Amino acid sequence: MAKTPAALPASKEHYLVLDGLRGVAALMVVLFHICEAYRPDHPLTQPINHGYLAVDFFFLLSGFVIAYAYDDRWQALGTWDFFKRRLVRLQPMVVMGMAIGALLFYFQAGPAFPLIEATPAWKLLLVMLVGCTLLPLPPSMDIRGWSEMHPLDGPAWSLFFEYVANILYAIGLRKLSNRWLGVLVALAAAFLVQLAVFGRRGDVIGGWSIDAQQLHIGFARLLFPFLAGMLLMRLGKRIRIGHAFAACSLLLVAALALPRFGGADRLWLNGLYESLCVIVVFPLIVAIGAGATQVDGLSTRIAGFFGELSYPLYITHYGLIYVYTEWIGTHETLPFGTKCAAGAAVFVASIAIAYACMRLYDLPVRKWLAGKFLRRAA
Repeated sequence: MAKTPAALPASKEHYLVLDGLRGVAALMVVLFHICEAYRPDHPLTQPINHGYLAVDFFFLLSGFVIAYAYDDRWQALGTWDFFKRRLVRLQPMVVMGMAIGALLFYFQAGPAFPLIEATPAWKLLLVMLVGCTLLPLPPSMDIRGWSEMHPLDGPAWSLFFEYVANILYAIGLRKLSNRWLGVLVALAAAFLVQLAVFGRRGDVIGGWSIDAQQLHIGFARLLFPFLAGMLLMRLGKRIRIGHAFAACSLLLVAALALPRFGGADRLWLNGLYESLCVIVVFPLIVAIGAGATQVDGLSTRIAGFFGELSYPLYITHYGLIYVYTEWIGTHETLPFGTKCAAGAAVFVASIAIAYACMRLYDLPVRKWLAGKFLRRAA
């Protein structure tokens, strides 16, 4: 006789402040990419200089939340159901991000993206379909000229590594004792410091291509924050302060917006700053956010809204950034105020598109998929 699957424990409550901080980080990513359009190849002078570290913060949150959600319910859940839940949560917006990128692709043609004009429609469609699976594309399949593993939606590289982390969690990380997890955290911290402080660039920028150097960067950026997030959740370290959401938001914005340290002659100094952010500041922010037991009415609404919006915003905004980057490059003589107004329009449009995708597509599709393929909680 077949064994009846155990009923799943009831769904756990969200850490509302952590949800809101994910939204704050996503907004900073959009601002960073808008500013980056002015000097995409000059990280030394970019405004909101460390906005890319939001990805490392996302990985930390992911490790914390996944351990919180699944560590103590694995026996009732199982590996296959875990994978289904992660796919239902993440994959619909991956598809939407690729579709938006494809719709806007030919509007991005110009000197900044030299391969677009020569890309036939069939190849664009093929790249979109592969992108919808999140399987990375080799440089030989590049259709933009930036060697991205997902040239229709650049930020999708981090979702690829998110899936890698989920697989590692399911097949082994969840089984580790805190002691062995701590050993891996220490080794991953050394791996990250080696990249940031002793690497050639003095930062952790990268991870979006399938080659040895970029994979090195991607795994260095993934492993420490994801493992540290798991360990932080398990150890139960929480810091309780008043107005936690506001305090954490300000600290996070400051960490991501500070100018680059050291300049071209002392690259290691910037790498040291980024290492401290990922290894010390970001876990501190998460410990404070997880320790918030009371959130006032306004903070609740803000955190809830931007928490829901964060993932759709992150995964859909870059199609507009590609367009804006090309437009800036071909309109260098326009007044600075005009460029700022255009950037503000891109920012607002990114939020509007993400909100529409969330309400009209992501929420109903995930609800349907969950009802079709997932076991219900008891």
